[in-house]
Amino acid sequence: MKAYWIAHVDVADAEHYSQYTQRAPKAFTEYGAKFLARGGRSEALEGRATPQRSVVIEFESYEQALACYHSAAYQEAKRYREEWARAEIIIVEGIAPL
Repeated sequence: MKAYWIAHVDVADAEHYSQYTQRAPKAFTEYGAKFLARGGRSEALEGRATPQRSVVIEFESYEQALACYHSAAYQEAKRYREEWARAEIIIVEGIAPL
């Protein structure tokens, strides 16, 4: 079954954050990630306030999504994100098609 990264990101410094966005695609490409939502309009209807960016990334499997996150390429990119942005990232397994 497919799996998804769901991320909510608040960027403190866009210029420095670009160091992350320049590096992260290497891992996403390697693990066959497909972006379904990245930024764009959003509105919080319940829960915390709307983050600056909401991102949904599809992977072919839960294991592939986890492997991407733990990969050396992503961990290297993540180091650049951690200093200049606050992120909440979860991986969720999809459901079988009806």
